[in-house]
Amino acid sequence: MTITELKTRYAGGATPSEIIGEIRDKTIAWNDPALFIHLPEKSVLLEIAAAVEAMPEGLPLWGIPFVVKDNIDVAGWPTTAGCPEYAYLPTKDAEVVRLLRAAGAIPIAKANMDQFATGLVGTRSPYGVARNAIDAEFLPGGSSSGSASSVAADLCAFSLGTDTAGSGRVPAAFQELIGWKPTRGLLSNRGLVPACRSLDCISVFANTAADALLVSEAVSVYDEADAFSRKVIPKGGIGARFRFGVPVSPDFAGDPDTPGLFAAAVEKLKSLGGTPVMVDLTAFTEAAKLLYEGPWVAERWAAVGGFVEKNPDAVFPVTRKILEGSKGWDAASTFLAQYKLREHARDAEAVWKKIDVLLLPTTPRIHTVAENLQEPYGTNATLGRYTNFMNLLDLAAVAVPAGRARSGRAPWGVTLAAPAGWDVVLLGLAARFRGEPEIEIRKPTRIPLLVCGAHLEGLALHWQLADRGAVLREKTRTAPVYRMFAMPPVGTIPPRPALIRDDERGAGIDVEVWELEAADFGDFVSKIPGPLGIGKVKLENGEEVPGFIAEPRAIEGAGEITDFGGWRAWLERS
Repeated sequence: MTITELKTRYAGGATPSEIIGEIRDKTIAWNDPALFIHLPEKSVLLEIAAAVEAMPEGLPLWGIPFVVKDNIDVAGWPTTAGCPEYAYLPTKDAEVVRLLRAAGAIPIAKANMDQFATGLVGTRSPYGVARNAIDAEFLPGGSSSGSASSVAADLCAFSLGTDTAGSGRVPAAFQELIGWKPTRGLLSNRGLVPACRSLDCISVFANTAADALLVSEAVSVYDEADAFSRKVIPKGGIGARFRFGVPVSPDFAGDPDTPGLFAAAVEKLKSLGGTPVMVDLTAFTEAAKLLYEGPWVAERWAAVGGFVEKNPDAVFPVTRKILEGSKGWDAASTFLAQYKLREHARDAEAVWKKIDVLLLPTTPRIHTVAENLQEPYGTNATLGRYTNFMNLLDLAAVAVPAGRARSGRAPWGVTLAAPAGWDVVLLGLAARFRGEPEIEIRKPTRIPLLVCGAHLEGLALHWQLADRGAVLREKTRTAPVYRMFAMPPVGTIPPRPALIRDDERGAGIDVEVWELEAADFGDFVSKIPGPLGIGKVKLENGEEVPGFIAEPRAIEGAGEITDFGGWRAWLERS
């Protein structure tokens, strides 16, 4: 399932309600009770789909179904972080979920995960092991196990995971997916149950790099309410010829198949114009050790330690042992570790002077579920060998499928990595590696927005457009089919205009059409209070654009001001 395919179906007449109904039925037929922690009733999902059908079809993710890892809030759905006793009911969407909804996407379920996002295997959950959608004998990967499995099983077009030490990349490798781990702070973490708050990233699983890019355009929005959000300047592209780093002595932990698959990946990049450069990864791997052998592991205790102390029996045994082992780091040890990390980061900088991108095995080897259950700690540690250092060293990364091992039964993958801000470039290279149509690194698409009241230039709420970088397209009039009313003030809310279509008694109304980037448009629309909303408004030239309209209830007690010809004229004469 891809976003492109779904958009084609919608263009052919399908509706979000039809698609969501099909997916809900397919989910039941898939019959994996460990896949989702919360799966709403079909009627609930159809209500969400119906609401999306009332939104402008031009929204970038209109009608696209997605799954949410169960440490990320969806309003009204319980968040458990993989622990039933920890559950709470959020009243607000996580910021990333809110942006996706504003872009027209439809959440359909909360996915299983390694409890408290502690693990790379997908077996550390009291809800069971989400089935690897390719071959159930092998690990699904974690901690974002259910998020990956739901995409691999074609139950959604994309999903949200998280990635602190590899949780957004390892499951992608094991289930033949694109796994985008954004630059740290590029996506808001507001509404996320933290693992290591200073390192956490919300990540994206998709079947194509192009789909991951579409999602990235909707959610890569600076969030001033998130202390760890930052404004990331996108970096430029790489040319037809580029240099890619390859570890001098890659470690495959004795796997019989992955060395050959990695060698084939090197040849693939060479065929795309890359020149391999052997690099020493010592600085990277030494930094990785700090994540679990240094004070950063204590961040996990800072996040959920209080709950663990009060409810020790509620915590999965393996997870509890790891969390309880994270106590005891003093301030001096923490500072010493930070100094050591800066030294490793400075050494790593020298590597980037030689290469444009780094090619790594996503995991050294592949494990079965049985192997992991027999040795839960060592197998997990092996999987993080090439993932643990990414967030510590402030890198962006994309996991890419790179063939199958075990006689074609078990997917495996490689990871493309680069410094912060190279996200789009990496997704473009991932597309080329997969043989997808080449991704054009383009300016974000702008969506028109018609305003008719306080958002007009120079009026009280225009700052809401200005702060989002809106660009004026034109000052014009509506077709002569609208009536305007002044809604009475309510509390501290001043009078607002209500635009109602009336083909018989309507007139032309002065309006402005502004243009916003897709993510900013979605963000703006999501914050409009009722009874106002966004629908299609017809201009005097016959074009229809998204713009402010009002529900019929808006004119109750309102005075008609149609004869003034617009809100600004009414303000000047009233």
